[in-house]
Amino acid sequence: MTSLDRDLSLGWRTDLIFARFDGHVDDRGNHLCVRTPGNPTFWWGNFLLFQHAPGPGDLERWMALFDEEIASRQPASRHRAFGVDVRERLALPPEFAAAGFVLSEATVLTLARDQLRAPPRPMPEGVAFRVLDLARDGDAVVDKQVAVDSSRFEPTGYREFAQRQVDRYAAMQHAGLGHWFGLVARADGRAVLAASCGLFRASSRADDPASRLGRFQYVSTHPAWRRRGLCTALVHAVCRHGFDAMGLDTLVMVADPHDVAIGVYESLGYRRGTSTWQFERPPK
Repeated sequence: MTSLDRDLSLGWRTDLIFARFDGHVDDRGNHLCVRTPGNPTFWWGNFLLFQHAPGPGDLERWMALFDEEIASRQPASRHRAFGVDVRERLALPPEFAAAGFVLSEATVLTLARDQLRAPPRPMPEGVAFRVLDLARDGDAVVDKQVAVDSSRFEPTGYREFAQRQVDRYAAMQHAGLGHWFGLVARADGRAVLAASCGLFRASSRADDPASRLGRFQYVSTHPAWRRRGLCTALVHAVCRHGFDAMGLDTLVMVADPHDVAIGVYESLGYRRGTSTWQFERPPK
């Protein structure tokens, strides 16, 4: 592990669990270069991570580095994405704004075993919690993610991205690094995946401290099943599975601080920590 790796905040450290599994995380001295060749259109699988806020002239320097280290190797990576791992709050620098970048903040939340609270209401009637087998259930997971997010992205390209992500999670599941979970309901006489998420860790070795730290992935509810308490029920059930079946000590969740979902996580006992910061520009 490099010095940059050791100094990473918890949010970025657990985020890189996934890139380290099937991609590349290379220390360039003053930044990390993260690439996921198997999914080059994944913005936050292909980015540069700095441990200082951008200063004058950094837009030009950072763009040149992205072109050299990522875009030249992966022509399909037409986006531009830069992570910033600092403790203080950031503002979008004017030169980045003029170049079309958007600043995103994600709050890191953590939960220890003794912090978990019971949900305010029980699992809805007719809904069952399942540990999914992505080799069998992957198509249903992709369909639900497309239903949740395709309005924000080009549908065909987003489906391809989602399928690649599910293939990654299936490989991690096969390697013993975690699971994908779902709430299955009945509609018109058939089973429907109403909500789902993943929970993974960096190592499955019991003697490795990384095996005790779990990171959630993509908690979401199908649009047709929202406002029924499914998100709360799902996260609580997955937390219980993480502590009891996977032997985790700490769970990590990253969420938009302005989204209503963060209140769901806090109602179950999650506590806010520092934020992660991202500058992103869609493909042109």
